[in-house]
Amino acid sequence: MLTNDTVFKKGFLWGGATAANQIEGAYDVDGKGLSTADMIRFVPKDERTGYSMDVKADYIEDVLNNKVNDRFPKRTAIDFYHRYKEDIALFAEMGFKTLRISINWARIFPNGDDVNPNEAGLQFYDNLFDEMLKYGIEPLVTLSHYETPLELTRKYNGWYSRKLIGFYTRYAETVFTRYKNKVKYWLTFNEINVITHSPYTGGGILVENVPNQSAEQIAYQGAHHQFVASAFATKLAHEIIPDVKVGCMLARMTTYPVTNHPDDILLAQHKNDLNLFFTDVQVRGEYPKVMERYFKENNIQVVKEVGDDEIIKQYPVDFISFSYYMSLSVTTQSEEENVLGNMIAGSVKNPHLQTSDWGWQIDPKGLRYTLQDFHNRYGKPLFIVENGLGAHDKVEEDGSIHDPYRVDYLRQHIEQMKEAVKDGVDLMGYTAWGPIDLISVSTNEMSKRYGFIYVNQDDEGNGTLERSKKDSFYWYKQVIQTNGEDLSSTTKVKVSQ
Repeated sequence: MLTNDTVFKKGFLWGGATAANQIEGAYDVDGKGLSTADMIRFVPKDERTGYSMDVKADYIEDVLNNKVNDRFPKRTAIDFYHRYKEDIALFAEMGFKTLRISINWARIFPNGDDVNPNEAGLQFYDNLFDEMLKYGIEPLVTLSHYETPLELTRKYNGWYSRKLIGFYTRYAETVFTRYKNKVKYWLTFNEINVITHSPYTGGGILVENVPNQSAEQIAYQGAHHQFVASAFATKLAHEIIPDVKVGCMLARMTTYPVTNHPDDILLAQHKNDLNLFFTDVQVRGEYPKVMERYFKENNIQVVKEVGDDEIIKQYPVDFISFSYYMSLSVTTQSEEENVLGNMIAGSVKNPHLQTSDWGWQIDPKGLRYTLQDFHNRYGKPLFIVENGLGAHDKVEEDGSIHDPYRVDYLRQHIEQMKEAVKDGVDLMGYTAWGPIDLISVSTNEMSKRYGFIYVNQDDEGNGTLERSKKDSFYWYKQVIQTNGEDLSSTTKVKVSQ
């Protein structure tokens, strides 16, 4: 039972987080255009060489000309587009206060540079928001979550081109105006820093189409255009929507030194500076001095236009949202191999931490450290909008799914959230990643499951898509009902399925 003396404040936003390209499907329905995510093929596990999500220009043309016979799981996903009412009802049963979704830009402007929006796409999100609000679930909406209209990549090379600022601003103004009475929490770009790790995923950029420039130069130029676009979107949101709150979204990659050798400490600090550069710009409104040196030493020249610095300075975000799955460790003292499955080159295994099925190291106390670090650095409200455990789940003969490993992971992280709040951190909410099983962004797998709700589909796309509740479903319901006070594994609220 909810009491007045819970650690988390009244109105704490408990819920789950999704992305359009990983759940919606219906990639060619109701006037939707293709997006960059629709071009990412499934690669069998034995053929994978890493976690690169970039796609080449020639491959895109081959796909469009039917010269390849690959499978693209995000095109069909879990068919949330047609089953959203069923899924929202399940989220409501868990007691969600909020649901993070993204709008698929190509569903609103099929080519990205269209003059007029696609009414059928706008109506879909009207219907979705109405369904959420019917249950008292507050929409938390990401404008751009790892998908750019494909035509903006083919015609302009994505966010490398300054022209995308205008197209994005028109898109933002369209949806702000349409949903101004339904959505008051917005995020401008998902994990905006990922553009430097995968320019295609984060920015729809084809690096090979920019000759004589390094991938880093290209990525940071694209990031600058996104900073300007984010500032314009923040300005528009505050002009159009009453009581709006606009946040940035960072893939927080908290990095530790492996040893207390000064070189390790400086390397870890450098990695954290590179990561936090993106929030520095969007929260403080200016490029930090340390990055000016980094750009100079790495021959990176970010081209700005008159007024760019001013718009970024004038319209910072209202809050900071971020994903946290793991911490990273770095050292100058050895040549130890990277952690298996880790997307970040140069990180080494931390012997003090356990590792997930996909090689991500589990560090709940790192979340407390991360929250406190954000709080001390910026003093802004914080929102954890992605956290969860990707794991193999087994369906028992009676249809039950026992996932104590997921409950353990989430419980330990929520415990550290409580400690951070006691430390004085202003925490708005928590949305567990993938509350329903969805397509993995990095591997296009279905078997990498995060959900409280199981979806009957395998890596090859076979299955009934039937939804069923895991043990963690009832546990998370209990957590929300008690505002995070009852984290015990005994699912007191469980009922027969």
